[in-house]
Formats: sequence, C-alpha cells, structure tokens
Amino acid sequence: MANDANNVRAALNGSIFLAPKGSTAPADLTAPWGAAWVDLGFMSDDGVSMEYSTDVEDINAWQSLSPVRRILTSVNMTLGFTAIEMKASTITAYFPDSTITEVTEDTVWRLDIPAAPGPAEWAVGLEWLDGDIKNRMVIPRGEITDRGAISLGRSAAVGLEMTVSAYASSAPEIATWLSNDPAWALAV
Repeated sequence: MANDANNVRAALNGSIFLAPKGSTAPADLTAPWGAAWVDLGFMSDDGVSMEYSTDVEDINAWQSLSPVRRILTSVNMTLGFTAIEMKASTITAYFPDSTITEVTEDTVWRLDIPAAPGPAEWAVGLEWLDGDIKNRMVIPRGEITDRGAISLGRSAAVGLEMTVSAYASSAPEIATWLSNDPAWALAV
C-alpha cells in the first residue's frame, strides 16, 4: 500500500458539547446539535486529546513460557481538554453540582461549590473539521473524572482543564464516531 499525503488529517477547528445524559445526538453530519447540547466554547490551543486503551489478563500455562490466551478485562476511553471561556456551562461542568445564583441584578454572581458533589453524568459531543472533512463523536454516558489546576496569571488565559471518562451505555458501544472522510471508504 502506497503512502498518500491526502489522507493526513488535522483538527483545524472544533467544539465540545455537553447535554443531559439521555439527550438525542445528531444522527448524521448535517443535522444540527439539538437545544439540549451546550457548546463549551473556546478551548486552549492544545485542542482535545482522545485516549482509548484496553487491559488484558494473561492466562499462563505450565507448558508454555508465553501466555496461551489473553482475556479482555477493561476498555477505557477519555477526552481531555481545557476550556478557556469562563461561563456558566464551563464553570458548572468543572465544579459538579455547583450552582450559580444572582446576588445583585446583572452585576454580581455567586458560585456555590458543594463539599461532597454527587456523580454528574453527561452526554458528550465532540466535533472537529479539516476543510470539508467533518468528524463527530458522541459519548452517550460520560463524566468529568479529572480536573487540572486552575492557573491564574498575567500571561495566559484562565483554563478549566477537564478529562471526560466514557462509560458503556445500554448499547454495546462506548462511543460513536461519524465522518465524511473519503479515506474511510472500504476497499471493494
């Protein structure tokens, strides 16, 4: 198989969306994200990191120096990103179960951060573009499980670093990835 530079992709632009768990995601690449899906806005220029890993358990036998079988024991998928828009949707995602209330009309807001937040599962959407090539990934059940430090300084935007862990839903998939990338076409 020959190398083809036309199949090299970059994520030149994109968005992260959160919606209540159970929200209906777009079924194709042309349907808009529904009203339940909130765009978290600008992300740091690092973009989004996607990790997928599997763990296996080796079965060893007395008669063999190498495993005779491996059993899949877990699948892990995460999305990592740093939101740099400080708005209600990003702040309340970073601080689960937090609430924002108006203290003084249109001028002062209060964020109450709970001491013992409960689980906060979301439906998570990721969309990215490379010219005319569009990709969408939907995680029907995900939770922000890791958060980075919030750095406040003169030389960089305040960022809310978050990692979403995907959970299996009632379907066998942990996520669904849609793409109009012509390189994905199956050879016949």
